[in-house]
Amino acid sequence: MAEVHYMTQEGLEKLKKDLEEALSQRPVISAAIAEAREKGDLSENAEYDAAREAQGLLEIKIANLKNKIANAKVIDESQVGTDKVQMMNKVKIKNLGNNMVMEYTIVGETEADFAKGKLASTTPIAKALLGHKKGDVVEAKVPAGVLKFEILDITL
Repeated sequence: MAEVHYMTQEGLEKLKKDLEEALSQRPVISAAIAEAREKGDLSENAEYDAAREAQGLLEIKIANLKNKIANAKVIDESQVGTDKVQMMNKVKIKNLGNNMVMEYTIVGETEADFAKGKLASTTPIAKALLGHKKGDVVEAKVPAGVLKFEILDITL
């Protein structure tokens, strides 16, 4: 069974744009391969090898993007509640170890951006938060050990 990729409509549109850009690179790489091929002996042609490698990497990228788009499940933000933590919620938490307060939006893996406060639902912290209510204390097993967080607020 294919892995479902949860995302917003905005995230899906970005993936489609990325796929379009990757597909537009195919003719460029094909031309580079053809040009390198014209230069003679392919066994010692570094330009040809580099172009073929670039083509392989591009095809992998295209396949990955197509897979993510095909298995995308767009989350209807109007259906997201705030009674318990779920995808697309903005969660304000307090680390009970150092009393630091943080705020994260729980998103699908393709939209995660820790610097922007977008936490992938597959991370240990997000997994620990999902399904819990405001006021709950949860434990997240992270590489550094176990962290305890109190859920201060859940918003959209």
